[in-house]
Amino acid sequence: MKKRHFLRTALSVLALAATGVHAPQVLAAEKPFKVGLIVPMTGAFASTGRQLYSAVQAFTKEHGDTVAGRKVQVILKDDGGIAANSRKLAQELIVNDKVDVIAGFGLTPITLAVAPIATESKTPMVLMAAQTQANTEASPFMVRSSGTITQVTSGIAQWAVDNGIKTAVTLVPDYAPGYESEEAFKKYFLASGGKILDEIRVPMRNPDFAPFLQRVRDVKPDALFVMLPSGPGAALLKQYGQRGLAEAGIKLIGHGAITDDDNLNEAGDAALGVITSDYYATSHDSELNRKFIDLYKSVDSTSRPNFFGVAGYDGMRLIYEALKATDGKGEGMALVDAMKTLSFESPRGPVRVDPESRDFVQNIYMRKVEKVGDEYQNVEFDVIENVNAAGEKK
Repeated sequence: MKKRHFLRTALSVLALAATGVHAPQVLAAEKPFKVGLIVPMTGAFASTGRQLYSAVQAFTKEHGDTVAGRKVQVILKDDGGIAANSRKLAQELIVNDKVDVIAGFGLTPITLAVAPIATESKTPMVLMAAQTQANTEASPFMVRSSGTITQVTSGIAQWAVDNGIKTAVTLVPDYAPGYESEEAFKKYFLASGGKILDEIRVPMRNPDFAPFLQRVRDVKPDALFVMLPSGPGAALLKQYGQRGLAEAGIKLIGHGAITDDDNLNEAGDAALGVITSDYYATSHDSELNRKFIDLYKSVDSTSRPNFFGVAGYDGMRLIYEALKATDGKGEGMALVDAMKTLSFESPRGPVRVDPESRDFVQNIYMRKVEKVGDEYQNVEFDVIENVNAAGEKK
């Protein structure tokens, strides 16, 4: 029996040699390339997980599941938006499932909880959502396909001072991303001669915006700058309309999450005229974006893609292109180094990876909410090109 087994093995090796293919290469090609996708599919941030997973599915539907001879396998894990869950799931994916890449990460605390694991195991980590600027500093194996809060906020701050807004009140959530957005707005607004009349920080859990909005109305600024996650953002839009701030001449401006395309229709007329900045809007006018939307809706017909959706789609593009560049090896830092050289046309416009920060350099668009047909849309009316993670033109 042992002799027969030896002969079969020898004949297999000879057959491979005759074709010019080495056995280790064949084994590598047969081994699937595994992507562990850690996102919140349940809980308060389930919409973020749905956006990312639907976009990942849309990408693989369009581009297939084989790259450089490797079968790509996406393993979905629901962390419920809880950092302790994310850390445990990342460990299981790397140790038990032997994934080649981990991706997703809806929130900054989750990203920071998983980053040390990526570093220790030398596993590439594609950050598709969380936008705190310092996230990528937490691991040299992390590359981000979304954007940073500073990058996005810089657009609306510059627009405000260029369009006659001299006084403002800031309203942000009472946690790190909120502080970052507040500081970014103040940096650009104050440097150009603007004046901040009040700074409001609201609790993240079930905030009632009515007393804060009354406080804004009493102060009477030219504009109210807001950064909030998309869910609370929709609630604020409604209360802004109900409290009569627009009639009082107080313009609502903000980070693009407050007019999230995924739930903008729910806000209704209260959102009309709101000015925001962001790196993507569903209404972006390009053939590539229209194709992306069709693909996304073929996977998830109940929603429309937002900034997280396009980040999930482009995150998979980073993985596929880097896997090609490494001839299917896709191991550790070699895969990260390949990602750091990439530039391409995205549904959001041109993007390139900054090799130092491992963030996208990308366009930031000025958008105004308008009713287009039966839907409310963020309609782009201006663009600041080639903005880096720090909110500077590159």
